[in-house]
Amino acid sequence: MCTLVFAWQAFEQSLLVGANRDERLDRPSEPPAVRGWNASVVAPVDADAGGTWIGYNEHAVFVAITNRWTDAELAGERSRGRLVRDALGQETAEDAARLVEAAVGDHEYQGFNIVLADETAAMYAEWDGQLSLRNLESGVHVVVNVGADGRYRIPAKGQDHAERQAENADRLARELRPEPGETGPEWLDRTATLIADHEYGVCVHGDGFGTRSSSLILVDGSDRRYRYADGPPCETAYRPVEGQV
Repeated sequence: MCTLVFAWQAFEQSLLVGANRDERLDRPSEPPAVRGWNASVVAPVDADAGGTWIGYNEHAVFVAITNRWTDAELAGERSRGRLVRDALGQETAEDAARLVEAAVGDHEYQGFNIVLADETAAMYAEWDGQLSLRNLESGVHVVVNVGADGRYRIPAKGQDHAERQAENADRLARELRPEPGETGPEWLDRTATLIADHEYGVCVHGDGFGTRSSSLILVDGSDRRYRYADGPPCETAYRPVEGQV
């Protein structure tokens, strides 16, 4: 997944998420469903490695990951999606963060950015051979392959593409500032429109690669809702995921 937009403690609802997953078109996946992964989890599955890129669990812990573009040579011996799956088995975002810290000491992963959030905490971590973890303040956040919230590290490889992505992320963040009187569901609907709009460069179409799916998630206590587009959101309708936890 390459674009993750979320509002944490910015509205009456504690967490609202819009996310596009960019991947090879021939990589198989399964749509979101309830999974038993040390906790009851709602998440899609990468059928190649058995992990996931986004989801939430019965404890209202949300985890999502994006690839991180970096010049570091990382072996990537373990799937990043398996790390998300493990983190979704935790009871709090803090526990999930501690698991990530331990995991990068035990295994080699390719570069990633990961978000871990619940009702009381939201954290963002970057891995490029070294782990950087920070707490997030309430508000709207945008995560892409080169970083988050205007704090980017542009790799030398693919520099022009990376700089364009950072510019697109900044534009998206400006457009998604909450408007006066706007409700959380209204903001999420607006997010869905913008992440499908090619003007913002986050719905991707390429040769053998592109935006494979899109997720809209609301998590607020016992109120959890997941809508999923099983294809690029510019041409695929979001549908409610059956079976929530």
